[in-house]
Amino acid sequence: MSPTAPNSRAGAPERRVRLLLCDDHAVVRAGLRALLSAEPGIEVVGEAATGEEALAVAAKQRPDVVLMDLSLGTGIDGIEATRRLVTEVPGTRVLVLTTYDTDADVTRAIQVGATGYLLKAERPEQLFAAISAAAEGRAVLSAPAADRVLEHVRKPRAALTERQLDILGQLARGLGNREIAQALFISEATVKTHLVRIYAKLGVETRAGAVAAAKEQRLIP
Repeated sequence: MSPTAPNSRAGAPERRVRLLLCDDHAVVRAGLRALLSAEPGIEVVGEAATGEEALAVAAKQRPDVVLMDLSLGTGIDGIEATRRLVTEVPGTRVLVLTTYDTDADVTRAIQVGATGYLLKAERPEQLFAAISAAAEGRAVLSAPAADRVLEHVRKPRAALTERQLDILGQLARGLGNREIAQALFISEATVKTHLVRIYAKLGVETRAGAVAAAKEQRLIP
């Protein structure tokens, strides 16, 4: 008779992590489902193309982990969906899986309650391990995301000037460079120069990212 490991239960199925996929690209979801469904420790219990759909499916399926993209097209974005999931579906962890690794994206995701932050360039085995860790409530950060967090802590961003705050306010109104220049009585070239400096100070790369970061830091209403 072959020896049996102590406390083992022959035939007892190993508990699998119940996972919900949220990404607005159907092809990406299909690829993730195929990859993750083949992993013995993971059970994909649902998919969502929008933040609102993720909330509805999560409330019904009660997944252990939601794999969340940040850019979801229409409706609420991944940050807002994460914030609401954490409060409205207690016990469900959110693991961000995205292509964005700016300071603002990483810090905002963590601030609203994401358990982890991974980039879509990660290897499959890293994704599997991150899902398991997230299900246990352990924080997971990809190397670039961890670097961003450390850089943010070690080197606080320089304060914005009065003019840069004015421009941010106009950005929040949805104005283009020409409209901002006209509103503030400056040249478009000056607007562009200020935008470059604003992006650097906030650690972002886009107009939307600048507005989001500014609101998060209460620089604008």
